Amino acid sequence: MTKDPGKIHVVLCTCPPDRAASLARELVDARLAACVNIIERVNSIYRWEGKICEDGESLLVIKSAEDRLDELVRQIVEAHPYTVPEVIALPVTSGSQPYIDWVVGETRLGRRRDAARGRVVKEE
Repeated sequence: MTKDPGKIHVVLCTCPPDRAASLARELVDARLAACVNIIERVNSIYRWEGKICEDGESLLVIKSAEDRLDELVRQIVEAHPYTVPEVIALPVTSGSQPYIDWVVGETRLGRRRDAARGRVVKEE
């Protein structure tokens, strides 16, 4: 399937609360995500290895470009402490075009934001 560089996805991932901020920063720093919201204190009830379990987790709401999804999922799986981490990508079918453009721009390699001027510049 061809990935569209102009489309974005919202990716959901649960993780232990003590790992949420570091995982979010890692994804943004690597330009795999433009933004990660951390929702603390979600209660998860699930079946694991034949038993029903209940745990407190954090939910990461990750915004990324479609063409970065494979690498994003790979990075989450490598860095995540769970054996089978939840990583679910939902396509964004409509929304604020300036926001979608921002997500796409912030997940491009070789770009950084010039904070003083509020514009994106190519890194050397």
